[in-house]
Amino acid sequence: MADRDRGGVSRRTALQAAIGLATIGAAERALAQQAPQKVDQKTALYQPFPKNGQTCNKCAQFEPPAACKIVAGTISPAGWCQLFSPKPA
Repeated sequence: MADRDRGGVSRRTALQAAIGLATIGAAERALAQQAPQKVDQKTALYQPFPKNGQTCNKCAQFEPPAACKIVAGTISPAGWCQLFSPKPA
C-alpha cells in the first residue's frame, strides 16, 4: 500500500502488465505463422497466355517481374488465371 501512496506501482499491477505484454507477443507470433498460403497454378487455372485481353501484368495481384501475391510459382506477365482482378484505375 505504501508504494501506491508514493506514486509507485503495486506488484499486482506490474504482474498484470507483464502478463499482458507476454500475451500480445504470443498473439503476434501466432498471427505471423498463419500467413496465407498461395494457391497452386492448377487450382487457379493459370495459363501463360492472355484471356479476353486480361493479362497478369494488368492484375492487382501481379508482382513484377514474374510473381503473384496469391498464385504460386513463376508467373508470366502475359499470363492469366481465374483469380484475375484488374488494377485500380
